[in-house]
Amino acid sequence: MEAAAEAPGGPAALSCFSYNQDCTSLAIGTTTGYRLFSLSSVEQLDQVHESNEIPDVYIVERLFSSSLVVVVSHAKPQQMNVYHFKKGTEICNYSYSSNILSIRLNRQRLVVCLEESIYIHNIKDMKLLKTILDTPPNTTGLCALSINHANSYLAYPGSATSGEIALYDGNTLKTACSIPAHDGPLAALAFNSTGSKLASASEKGTVIRVFSIPGGQKLYEFRRGMKRYVNISSLVFSMDSQFLCASSNTETVHIFKLEHLTDSRPEEPPTWSGYMGKMFQAATNYLPAQVSGMMNQDRAFATVRLNISGQRNICALSTIQKLPRLLVTTSDGHLCIYNLDPQDGGECVLIKKHSLLGSGKTEENKENDLRPPLPQSYAATVARQSTVPSASTMPGYSEDGGALRGEVIPEHEFATGPVCLDDENEFPPCATKRHLKTSKLVTKWNIHPQPTPRVRL
Repeated sequence: MEAAAEAPGGPAALSCFSYNQDCTSLAIGTTTGYRLFSLSSVEQLDQVHESNEIPDVYIVERLFSSSLVVVVSHAKPQQMNVYHFKKGTEICNYSYSSNILSIRLNRQRLVVCLEESIYIHNIKDMKLLKTILDTPPNTTGLCALSINHANSYLAYPGSATSGEIALYDGNTLKTACSIPAHDGPLAALAFNSTGSKLASASEKGTVIRVFSIPGGQKLYEFRRGMKRYVNISSLVFSMDSQFLCASSNTETVHIFKLEHLTDSRPEEPPTWSGYMGKMFQAATNYLPAQVSGMMNQDRAFATVRLNISGQRNICALSTIQKLPRLLVTTSDGHLCIYNLDPQDGGECVLIKKHSLLGSGKTEENKENDLRPPLPQSYAATVARQSTVPSASTMPGYSEDGGALRGEVIPEHEFATGPVCLDDENEFPPCATKRHLKTSKLVTKWNIHPQPTPRVRL
């Protein structure tokens, strides 16, 4: 859910942008620093935090809706800085042997991906738990970490020449399995919210596959297109795992629906179309594997036509004000919000366009005024302007660990360790600086012993 923008030019261009783990917050990096936004409303884009202390930020990741944010800048591309942004204090920083390409977070693990190695930290105390050395060359830092800390699976390319996925268990710190997902090299990976499914796409970008985790069995296969190869820039599940969204360097965003798999289907009535369908299905058994596989691939359930092409973008599927939305953030500094019809799919309706580089200003969807009236379908109904519900009924995540407002937080949602994000007596009180290399670990720190409090991430 992170993208490094391919500098469209100008001093205010986005250098990176990413959604947090549950798609309730958006982080952007610029040449002057970084900003954090809340995504709890369609009509209003609330800026949570802005920092200009670190210039040329190219990685910024927020841990759910907590106060922990991880930042990497071009000024020090080998150094990861972990901040408590509400207090304006640095929790720790780590230096690595080469440039940091990507960072992934959940409530148990912090993963740092370099070109030929991966570092796994315990997010409770930021200690290094495991170093995966000699990984296949991974120039883009492609990796995915399950946001479910009880299922902390890590996926990364197992080969630089084929679409093999290496699956690693971040809790047991052991290799889980290897999945031969595609013929060509991987371009995108994404877990669902529970860590039970993994989606992948290759550099061709024509076919997207979904596998069961940890077994690695193929569950779904979707075709994004046939005629042209594309660069998949974003691959993301909805939080309920019913939909999978894929965006690329083209103007079309595809949303696929994950139907429930059943071993037996109810008998269809004896109609001519049903008869021909059975004949067609039977005929695929006698065709070459590539042809029959193409015929069995599912097409997009819903689509979006962007006004731009060739520009970097990332997508998210989220529920905002009790309705399903598609969020598209583009490298030119805009956030577009669309309505998604979960019953009928089809073309998604653009309802709001926000500017991320201005002072909280938004851009209305003026094109809708020129279109003919839409039929009273679900999409037309939810596209109407509505009042913002109160905070007590608005879906979103609070600062105490990402639990829904009004919901009792289970005991296992609390981490136990020295990193405290909401307590005024935060531990550790001093900055931690560590230099990580493949051969040795040099630690320079000064932490005063204190009782270990309960931590809410």
